Amino acid sequence: MLGAGLYVGWNIGANDTANCIGTTLGCGLIPLRFASFLVAVFATLGAFLQGGEVMETIGSGIVKSALHPIALLVALTCSGFFVTLATFFKIPTSTSQAVVGAIAGIGFATHSEVNTRTFFLILESWLFCPIMVLVLSFICMYLLRIFLHMYGKKSLIFQHVLGWLTIFSACYVAYSLGADNAGNAVGLVSRLGFFNSRLLLLLGGLSIALGALTYGKKVSDTVGKGITSLDVPGAFIAQVSSAIGVHFFSMLGIPVSTSAAIVSAVVGVGLVKGGRNISRKTILTIVLGWILTPAFALAFSFLAYKGISLLCHLKPA
Repeated sequence: MLGAGLYVGWNIGANDTANCIGTTLGCGLIPLRFASFLVAVFATLGAFLQGGEVMETIGSGIVKSALHPIALLVALTCSGFFVTLATFFKIPTSTSQAVVGAIAGIGFATHSEVNTRTFFLILESWLFCPIMVLVLSFICMYLLRIFLHMYGKKSLIFQHVLGWLTIFSACYVAYSLGADNAGNAVGLVSRLGFFNSRLLLLLGGLSIALGALTYGKKVSDTVGKGITSLDVPGAFIAQVSSAIGVHFFSMLGIPVSTSAAIVSAVVGVGLVKGGRNISRKTILTIVLGWILTPAFALAFSFLAYKGISLLCHLKPA
């Protein structure tokens, strides 16, 4: 069971590392190996220090009824599988959406009591978060361009400082990633009551770090180069805007999509430039992945648990 949770954590690191460093790599600021190391460190910190709220929501906030350990295992395995598939095809997808979809599928399969208020609050946040981040990145990029036009381009010191701020903002995104997504990996494991919550959060953070270090490059190219061309100011604004959005919802205990946040932020930056360089094909592929991932995770976990329960004559926990 813990292994399945860590597998989900690995998938978070493999797919969502792009959300932290894709824009930084896209503008050529730092090399991949160093960027992945920063993600590993700060995602672990975010998970350990502020991952508890989302872990509680995933663990007991969606399905209130007791669930058989096999049901929890099916939910984690199904959600992890679909994120692995998306990562293989270089599509930034949402582990939060996959996990929530799989949990809902298990809830329906077991006829459990589902907290509809929390469930629909999460769904609403999935829509509101990218819109909020897009608007924030558009406004911030517009103001920064005005400032750069008046003062920044003539100042080498400012350009140097902006480069460092971009690196720091990537660390902030990684911290927000750990805070909001570690609970997706270990929230269901916490239902068993076998492990200390702090230990689970640390293990969740470390599994995200391992995914970032071993398989984080594939999706990074899509985020950094596939949506629109980015310079250092654009990368900085995209990262700060997405980090603020994700961090805000993590403090509310709501699992949101870091992929949706960073992609929306990049689009916001691109719109300031006129929107001509935004790849509509890439965005359509990403949005399709966001829709299909939770839908398939829900359906597959529902069918998988129904099949297993019939074969093994499982009873509720």
